[in-house]
Amino acid sequence: MSNSEGNSMNNVLTDLGANPGALHIIVQSDEVRVLLTGEIDAGLAGEFTAAIETIRRESLPVTLDTRHVTFMDSFGVAFVSQIAMAGPGPTRVIHAPPTVKFLLEVTNTSELVEVVE
Repeated sequence: MSNSEGNSMNNVLTDLGANPGALHIIVQSDEVRVLLTGEIDAGLAGEFTAAIETIRRESLPVTLDTRHVTFMDSFGVAFVSQIAMAGPGPTRVIHAPPTVKFLLEVTNTSELVEVVE
């Protein structure tokens, strides 16, 4: 690998580190799917607000796909709680890694959502 290729790779890694978390909203005919990836924390506050607005506007059941979550703090748990209260029906959490399951259980958020294996 040449030095310029190495520098390009470092730039990519730096860019990934600058915003490691992401939230994607997919509105389907029967549900709103929210895909969470990376570090779920206060850095996603703007995206969280937009997601809550979409969920309220669409008035469809919500499924949170957390398979690619690498970290979640109390802000992320609060977001899950807000989604559960904003949607018209039960909110499902699918593909939850052990850390996400633990946080949902220890904060009693698991009582607001359905964690599906």
